[in-house]
Amino acid sequence: MPKIIDREQYRKQLLHKSFDLLAEKSYSKITMREIAKGLAVSTGTLYHYFPSKESLFLQLVEEITQRDISLFLAEVEPNLSLKHRIEALIDYVEKYQDYFFKQNLLFIDFYQHQRLNGGLDMEILQDVWEKTRQAIAEYLEISDMAKIDFMLTFFDGLLFGKLYEGKCASFSEQTSLLKRLMTYELALIN
Repeated sequence: MPKIIDREQYRKQLLHKSFDLLAEKSYSKITMREIAKGLAVSTGTLYHYFPSKESLFLQLVEEITQRDISLFLAEVEPNLSLKHRIEALIDYVEKYQDYFFKQNLLFIDFYQHQRLNGGLDMEILQDVWEKTRQAIAEYLEISDMAKIDFMLTFFDGLLFGKLYEGKCASFSEQTSLLKRLMTYELALIN
């Protein structure tokens, strides 16, 4: 009897496993053959699910964005005060900072590759930003998107501080400062 495969689930497994490969080897340098080898599948199998490396990447970005938002919402408590929801968000980013750093480096590598090869369609990265900011705004119940953008930009800046290998302020010190700033802002509003 033939083995029954849930193709959608298998596709998602391939995507999740490819994240580390793409982040480690770099989007611009890795080939579909190397991805297939790293996933322990044939090149034909990989091409069956993803017609190109760009297609694989775009589907990966969609998948991890949905997963990241779902995991965040599942891990944090929804019925907290705004101050505690902000703290929960900041703590979450700090807890998974290595993952988010790797993700940002991969996104930059893709951006650079697209820019150098004349295919600068950044719709997928713009979509990720928008979905992320909407999910955070809904969780925090903050309608002022400038505040959400500030927090996301702050997180990205902190993550990129890792490039300096400890030569900048610590993640925890900076997130502690962000918590105090946001609490101060809330006190001014109320």
